[in-house]
Amino acid sequence: MVDAMRNLETYDAPLQAGDTETQTVGCRHTNPEICAKNSIQGKCAFTSKDNICKTPPASWPKKYMKLKSEGTTTN
Repeated sequence: MVDAMRNLETYDAPLQAGDTETQTVGCRHTNPEICAKNSIQGKCAFTSKDNICKTPPASWPKKYMKLKSEGTTTN
């Protein structure tokens, strides 16, 4: 596996303005290389001009609520 695509710290990173339960600013997948939507226009943060991932990990809604309740936000 290529470590260049590993994205370990981003899943736990503070929320950003624009993060919701259904989308994330940037990629929150820990291993984007195996994401089924990697590089798909309109779905993947790596290919969108606004850097929004429309298909975050299935665990994202729960993680989002946890980060939101902890008040971890960056702007």
